[in-house]
Amino acid sequence: MRHAALQLFIIFAAITGVIYLFTMMGPEENTEQGERDIKIPRAPAEASNLKNPFPHTLDIVAKGEAIYQGKGTCFTCHGVTGKGDGSAGLELRPRPRDFTNSKFHELRTDGELFWVIRNGSSGTRMFSYSPSIITEEEAWMVIHYLRALPQKAGMG
Repeated sequence: MRHAALQLFIIFAAITGVIYLFTMMGPEENTEQGERDIKIPRAPAEASNLKNPFPHTLDIVAKGEAIYQGKGTCFTCHGVTGKGDGSAGLELRPRPRDFTNSKFHELRTDGELFWVIRNGSSGTRMFSYSPSIITEEEAWMVIHYLRALPQKAGMG
């Protein structure tokens, strides 16, 4: 009986190790050292039509920041300042998005950002955060905070 339990444990550990390795390696596309090309949309074209239901106010931006830095745990990959340099994101390939890049914000709509928060981004470690971790309303507030990051970083 003890021998069978030991064998099961070894098999479980081996399978867990293989899954971990595949998770860390990710899809073949993930050999990029930096973030993915900002000119390539990560959401379908119809996502551009989604409109943020919240006005861009200091109060909404502050709420979005609180969610980004707290409940949403966005900072773990994207970094406290949004540069894509969070501790959990340093080993990811491609690297997490740098939200201080004003060019990125010129190219992407709120609807596209919302779609990625809701559905994840194929070929990256960005998974769906809404509605499982944050609500859709909170996602829209985070987007207003993301839009403020280039100015906060002095790049916008």
